[in-house]
Amino acid sequence: MTADFGYRGIGDLPDRLPVFPLDGAIVLPRAQLPLNIFEPRYLNMVDDALASPDRMIGMVQPVGSESAVPALAGIGCAGRIVSFAETGDGRYLITLRGIARFELSGEVSCDTPYRQAEISWDDFEGDLHPEQLDGNFDRESFEGVLKSFFSARDLAADWDSIKNAPIEPMVNQLSMVLPFETAEKQALLEARSLSNRLSVLVALMQMAAAESDDGPGGVQ
Repeated sequence: MTADFGYRGIGDLPDRLPVFPLDGAIVLPRAQLPLNIFEPRYLNMVDDALASPDRMIGMVQPVGSESAVPALAGIGCAGRIVSFAETGDGRYLITLRGIARFELSGEVSCDTPYRQAEISWDDFEGDLHPEQLDGNFDRESFEGVLKSFFSARDLAADWDSIKNAPIEPMVNQLSMVLPFETAEKQALLEARSLSNRLSVLVALMQMAAAESDDGPGGVQ
């Protein structure tokens, strides 16, 4: 099966990427992440990415302190810019399509205003191809957990679309857009397989729904 954009393997992917540290934001393979870019350094980053053959940006969550140059999580995911628009006030509205996850090997000393890193794709070559679950998928049970979570968080959903969505895009998109904490988002990103990610997603939703049922401090 041909991978997205003709990448046949990790040898076709760049060994250096501009990195965009953004708390609470992840992109996953074949899922799409819209971004509103307004900081000058990241406007510069988008300009340079658009001028490159791969048009890729590495999405990585910051960890630790809220310093101007925060430490970066060890695992991120590359996204290719698949749509671009410029607003009247100078912002860029872009959409990234996830390509593959990577491990940060180290940051690169560079003269760009944005950060760059050497990366390794070795553990994530499978991301280049669509993935199936290891076992059967109980959609009805999953939708029940999802409805409980949405009710607990007072969220709305297009249930007809969810009911008919293919499994991999649904699991990955929900992992990206649902309101989880930074560490929880990272756990979803780092899940070794689609089945693992589904298990983590279900566990996080169940915990959130249970906490809501218990009320503040766990007292109903």
